[in-house]
Order: sequence, then structure tokens, then C-alpha cells
Amino acid sequence: MADDLVLPIPNLTVPQNVFVLNNPALKHLHDHARKELLEAIKADEMAPYYKTITASSSTLPVDKALLASMEKANGDELKRLDERLAEAEKTEGESEISDALKARANYLTRIGDKERSLEAQKLALEKTPGLGSRIDIVLTIVRIGFFFSDTEVVTTNMAKAEKLIDEGGDWDRRNRLKVYNGLHLISIREFARGGALLLDALSTFTATELLAYNDFVSLTVIANALALKRVDLKKRLIAAPEVNQVLPEVPVLGDLVKNLYECHYNKFFVALATLEQTHLIPSRILSPHARFYVREMRILAYAQLLESYRSLTLDSLAAAFGVSSEFIDSELSRFIANGRLHCSIDKVRGIVETTRPSLKNAQYETVVKQGDILLNEVQRLSKVLY
Repeated sequence: MADDLVLPIPNLTVPQNVFVLNNPALKHLHDHARKELLEAIKADEMAPYYKTITASSSTLPVDKALLASMEKANGDELKRLDERLAEAEKTEGESEISDALKARANYLTRIGDKERSLEAQKLALEKTPGLGSRIDIVLTIVRIGFFFSDTEVVTTNMAKAEKLIDEGGDWDRRNRLKVYNGLHLISIREFARGGALLLDALSTFTATELLAYNDFVSLTVIANALALKRVDLKKRLIAAPEVNQVLPEVPVLGDLVKNLYECHYNKFFVALATLEQTHLIPSRILSPHARFYVREMRILAYAQLLESYRSLTLDSLAAAFGVSSEFIDSELSRFIANGRLHCSIDKVRGIVETTRPSLKNAQYETVVKQGDILLNEVQRLSKVLY
């Protein structure tokens, strides 16, 4: 059905390519990104967006002839859409007016005119009666927020979409919203919550208007490699047919999760370094969290190995990870000092000793913390009541 067709607008590969071009460290990717960016801008006649990025950055020089031709095409199409809307308002019914408003809003969204597209989508939302169509419009506004990295637009309209879906959204739209939510959570460094949502949508993914299937699976693997426990890593990720289907095309992901699970830590370190260069730093979603992610994955691997031993030598630990003893000494010292690893280093004997925290002490601390919270809430309530 036409109502169920979700248009891939705005094209989210465009800001990704702009991000690459604006990053001097990714110079080796610039030629490909520039080619893809120009092709996408020409295909969707994105005059407003082209004008904005060429004015604010020197990475893409302005082609005045191209800009003039796209502006003419935009003007002609918007004139046609305005005439169609005027005709619908004069002679046709509510459904036709809604269709004309949506067509105009979607065209403004396609060409990357942020303010006018948001205004037009909100107007279309007010005039559209069907719940499913209203959800699709709100999700389109969320994509505009993703396109322009406008967190306020994303969060506000994600909440609207959730409310509408709770009123009676269908199965497909519920699953698509999981992917939208998951992507947003990962973009704000909520890897565990975001990864769980992406994992739930793994076998039912349909949100290709948001990101390509391989990119979705890659993001799911990256987030859940950090978030899942070792048993769940095998059961829910490594053994998932959807993941295994994509791994031959993205072998670094397979190297990362399989070597972590199978305790081949030297190979895991190599895969993690490769992942950082190929998937984290070049991604506009993951790049701000690249250092955090790499650090947390290293801590995860260290903790996993140390759990198996009461003590082991610095040399054997260094050999397991394929690094020098000096590197391991420096790394562990930093993480121990920050309370991230429960062990101690005996420099005289060159030994790392695991110091597992007492379970009873941990439970006691939890009870004390929860008791403090409860007392504070009771005190606030007593002030309101009395």
C-alpha cells in the first residue's frame, strides 16, 4: 500500500559524507566522500543544503551553475506543489488536502531545507487524520533531526512517536521506532540501552530509510559487544543468523566478538584497533565516543581474563594481549586507580593479584544507598504533606 511506503528522506548518507570531508584525519576517504556527496545532492536537487554547506565550509567549493540549476528546479517543483495544494483546498476533500501537504513537506525535506521542511511537516501532521500516517510524519521529523544533528528535534518527536504508537501503532512501526530509539541512544553514549533495542529489532529490521541493513547489523554488533555478558554474547550475537549473514562482508566485527568470546586477547586487540580506524572514527555517530568505546572494551577484556586467575605475572598478561609488560603495567595502574579493575600489582615480584570484592559488602553498600534514597524521598513527602 502507498501509505505504508516510507520514503528515504532526507538522505542520511549526505551528512555522513560531509562529516568525513570536514575531518582532516580522514583525508584518505575524502575523494570517495566528495563524489558520493555531490551525486546525492544532484539526485535530490538539494539547493538549500548545498548552499549552506558550501557557505560554511571550504571542503566543498561552490559550483554556481549547479546551484542555479537546482534552485530553478526547486522553484518550479514547489510552484507546482503549491498549485496542487490550492486546487485541493478549493475543490477536493480532507484526504486530498492531506496528500498535497505531505507531498510539499516531503519535497522540502528531500532538498534539505531544514526550517521550511519542519514547518511543512508539522502542518501536514495537523491536517492528516490517519494514525499510521501521523506516526510516519513524526518519524520523518525525527530523521530531519538526525540529518541536521538537532538533538532537541530528535528527542521531542521521538516522545511524540512513542505516544502515537501507544495509541495503536502497528507492529512494523513499533519495530522501526526501536531502531530510531536505539540509534539515538548510541549517539548519546547509551550503548547498553541502545544496543538492547537494536538487538530486539535484529530479526525484524525494516527501517532502511534510516540506515542500510549492513550498517544496522554493524552498529548492533559494536554496541552489544560492549554491553552483553559473555554467555549472551555467544547466544544472542555470535550465533544470530542475521549477524552471521553480514560478517563475511565486515570481517573485523567477527574478529572482535569471536576473539573476545574465545579469549584470544592478542587477536582481539588487533581487531579493536582496526575497528577504531574503520568504523568508529569515520562514523559521525560513533566518532565522539571512539576513545570511550576502545577504553571500555579494553577494560572488559582485562576483567574477563583476570576473573579466571587469583594471580598471574605481568609478562604472561602482556603476552596474552600481545603487548609489552610496560604497556600492561601502565594500563592496569590507571584502571586500578580509577576503580575500574579489582586487582593489585606487585612490582617487586612482577605479579598481578586479583582482589575480588566481597559479595556481602557489595550487598550492604547497595542497601545503604537505597536506604538513603528512600529516606530522602520520605523527607520530601513529609514537607509536602505537612
